[in-house]
Amino acid sequence: MAYKPQFKVKATYMRGGTSKGTFFNIADLPKEAQEDTRKRDKLLQRIVGSPDVYKKQMDGMGGASSSTSKAILVGKSDVEGHDVDYYFCQVAIDKDFVDMSGNCGNLSSAVGPFAIHEGLVDNVPENGVCCVRIWQANIKKTILCYVTMENGMVKEMGDYEIDGVAFPAEEIQLEFVEPVDPSEELFPTGNLVDDLEVEGVGTFKATMITAGIPTVFVNADAIGYKGTELQGDINSDTEALARFEKIRVAGALKMGLITDPKEAESRQHTPKIAFVSPAQDFITSSGKEVKASEMDLHVRALSMQQLHHAMMGTASVAIGVAACIPGTLVNIAAGGGDKNTVTFGHPSGAIKVGAALSQKDGKYVVEKASMSRSARIIMDGNVHVPAGTMD
Repeated sequence: MAYKPQFKVKATYMRGGTSKGTFFNIADLPKEAQEDTRKRDKLLQRIVGSPDVYKKQMDGMGGASSSTSKAILVGKSDVEGHDVDYYFCQVAIDKDFVDMSGNCGNLSSAVGPFAIHEGLVDNVPENGVCCVRIWQANIKKTILCYVTMENGMVKEMGDYEIDGVAFPAEEIQLEFVEPVDPSEELFPTGNLVDDLEVEGVGTFKATMITAGIPTVFVNADAIGYKGTELQGDINSDTEALARFEKIRVAGALKMGLITDPKEAESRQHTPKIAFVSPAQDFITSSGKEVKASEMDLHVRALSMQQLHHAMMGTASVAIGVAACIPGTLVNIAAGGGDKNTVTFGHPSGAIKVGAALSQKDGKYVVEKASMSRSARIIMDGNVHVPAGTMD
């Protein structure tokens, strides 16, 4: 058989918040990948370097963590009032699947700059702030991404710092508009707090919410933790990870996201599982001391069955919304009462999030949730893909 060389696909490698991913203009994908989702997934998997039995993604663009095993597709939007469509693809590291059931809030901050860079946004100002109107196609929600422009270019460098990212950059504000449609259930069970029975593990108080991303919150002390744990405390403990997965699956069933536990095997991106605790002094993963007075509460969350090194952006939205609703476990951990913003501690430091809520017919309506991130292009050009990848 004659040798077939690799083919090229135009791509941009970007950091957004505390995540990294390979970005593609949908129009630049091979035609067969645009028309066939199975071939598209095979292409994205091979580019990222999955599935990899060694869990290293040595032969691809992925970084062997849930924060870096990501592919992002962006194209012109046909949805009225929006500039671009944004598809988020969470690529499993060692398993053969691509999860598109949710969003990445961190990388949402990079979608705006990427869209401008690709010429997908009309009427971009020479100077000032450009609001990129993003249609998050996975979950069918609107995200407003506020990007600073200077002399006709995206201003990437600035002095805004994020815990979990070593270098400062320009601040990008994000607004998640109606992260839960008023017709949808913010609390799928109808309760702010439920007793979640987990077979073989126990019964726990849990707040289950759909804002940002479906998330199951439990109290840290109920599962044997302080709430100040770092990645090494959790990710090296296989028994603990198995317990967390059982809690996550039980939450998914209770929330109606799945009807059979086996479905969770191909739906690992959602729901998230997180544990909360009151504010307390702690030492971050970088060795920085953070005082209890600098935050309202602690939150630790798992993504793709691993404790996240900071916090997922979508989970930050869930935290912000839940914290602003009196009676949830998140609100109670933050001291209770009415709130519109909270600062929570995570393994790399702390972050401030907020939410605007109203009530209608006795139910909470989330008008928007907000947070700030930063983003920059690390590399652009072509990724080389082995021939036959999509066969």
